[in-house]
Amino acid sequence: MPRLLVSVGSPAGLHTRPAALFARAAARQPVRVTVRKPGRNPVDARSLLAVLTLAACYGDTLELATDGDHAHAQAALDELAGLLGGDFDNGDGR
Repeated sequence: MPRLLVSVGSPAGLHTRPAALFARAAARQPVRVTVRKPGRNPVDARSLLAVLTLAACYGDTLELATDGDHAHAQAALDELAGLLGGDFDNGDGR
């Protein structure tokens, strides 16, 4: 099961607008992706409400994972990690 750790790059954290952009990007992936904070249960990355429950702040480490070794799994994780690691409020979010 591919996994990837990423730090939240936006100084404002993962508030509603960037969480929505992230969830939308996760929904476009050909594999199911989960996201979690260390020590917490994973949530479906496609769900805006689930992503918001993480209450992820700037610098928090999040773990992205897929539930299979699908050929596109690593590319999906890399794309989503790029979003989380960027600053949505300064145009780094897509």
